[in-house]
Amino acid sequence: MTGKPKKPKLEHSELSGEFTEGDMTVLVDIFRPAGTQEDWRMEVITPDEDLIEWEEPFATDREAFDEFLATVARDGIKTFFDDSDPAVH
Repeated sequence: MTGKPKKPKLEHSELSGEFTEGDMTVLVDIFRPAGTQEDWRMEVITPDEDLIEWEEPFATDREAFDEFLATVARDGIKTFFDDSDPAVH
């Protein structure tokens, strides 16, 4: 009898956290498997628990966060609140 595979433990970047622009706040989560040197993944979670994830990983957590900031600068934080299909960047 086999149990469910365990989810790998994740290391979260110190750059992860809440980000607010105007009256809108999202959670930026930058992570990779704990104890590895693998590339970083990034997700943005809205207060309604909509999940926006980037398909491509990032070499560093700073590159991931800079991409998030560039997206907000280019499209505004409202881009994460669009009511269309789930976004993938």
